[in-house]
Amino acid sequence: MKRLFLYSLLGVMIAAFAAGAAYGQAKKEAFKYEDKIGIIKLKPGEPIHIACWMVIAGPDASLGTDTKRGVEIAIDDKGGKLLGHPIKLTAQDTGCNAEGGQAAATKIAADPTVVAAVGSNCSSEARPGAPILWKAGIATVSPSNTAPYLTDPKRGPDYDGYLRTAHNDKVQGAVAAEFAIKQLKVKKAATIHDGSVYAEQLQAVFAETFKKMGGTITFQEAVAPTDTDMRPVLTKIATGQPEFLYYPIFIAAGGHITRQVKEVKGLEKTALMGADGIFSTDFYKAAGDTAVGMYHSSPDFSAFGAGYKAFLDKHQKKYGEKPIAPFHAHGYDAAMMIFAAIQKVGKKGPDGTLYIGRQKLRDALYATKGMKGLTGTISCDKYGDCADPRIAVYKTTEENVKKLVMPDKPFWAPMAAAPAAKPAAPKAPAKK
Repeated sequence: MKRLFLYSLLGVMIAAFAAGAAYGQAKKEAFKYEDKIGIIKLKPGEPIHIACWMVIAGPDASLGTDTKRGVEIAIDDKGGKLLGHPIKLTAQDTGCNAEGGQAAATKIAADPTVVAAVGSNCSSEARPGAPILWKAGIATVSPSNTAPYLTDPKRGPDYDGYLRTAHNDKVQGAVAAEFAIKQLKVKKAATIHDGSVYAEQLQAVFAETFKKMGGTITFQEAVAPTDTDMRPVLTKIATGQPEFLYYPIFIAAGGHITRQVKEVKGLEKTALMGADGIFSTDFYKAAGDTAVGMYHSSPDFSAFGAGYKAFLDKHQKKYGEKPIAPFHAHGYDAAMMIFAAIQKVGKKGPDGTLYIGRQKLRDALYATKGMKGLTGTISCDKYGDCADPRIAVYKTTEENVKKLVMPDKPFWAPMAAAPAAKPAAPKAPAKK
């Protein structure tokens, strides 16, 4: 009898164990996480890897350094963690050219631990780089690409993983033309670009808008980024007697043009204007006193959100200086967009593993609507334009050049001046 009882008890225990095992297996099997193109699986304690591809070396390094700092402050504001996992940030230099962008994107695409990317800086880098990343299932958000091509409806599916918090140059180019016509009252203008997708498309938008507003474009010329003698091009431009010269290029070539333009007969009184590509104290070093009186189009810092002042305070405390280029806040917003999307789609399994679907993450980024960012309200359209575009025009003074400090207030903004009681512009905004 006793033996029968023991057998019965053992049977009950075995049945209970089997039932428990079956329940555990069923629970394990009940957790499913699927994605069309791939899943990142992170065990407890493993980092969420975000990769930057930015220009962090060479003459345009201030742009990449500035945007990377924006990302770093965003990480700090998250306490360095997301969904219980530490955030890991790595960076690849892009050189502000197509070759560098392709090389940086190829390195990032080869790393299966990368969850998402922030970049690139220069539009010429993104043109070959963004498709490489998306073929690897890595979505990227750019803080400073502005070329219209990158979010054009005809760009093709290779760019489906690309978005940006920077403005579209369809906006910036139009603002520059509006300034020339409405504020300066000029009727004849010429442009110079350097062959980059950024400069070529920006001057094209300017020219098209300028003509629609009743102005005449006398010449649309090109130089190489490595050219040093700009006199032949400037002499040709002078024959058209332009009142206004728009050259949205980068620092080296921009410095040579600015130094030499007043030496060319017929251009002594021509108004000069660049864009955010040369809105930098590095440009002041390149152009010297010849930059005095020059205009630049760039983001309107005075119109940024209320959180921008706190950001500037954190930046000063962390790096010991004010921002050094225009797109630091856009870098912050790009990172915060990515973090919000990860939090939306990331799911933890029964064993604590974090699952992040690559297609799900991309779709969540594109679904961003009404996000309150430093640069304004971030809402993405179906082609990846997410910015709340706020563009102003700045004018360089003798003090700016002497002290190597950028203008801290807009000289002009479309539809009246920027709102009052907003934070000042950073000390040294720059390129893109």
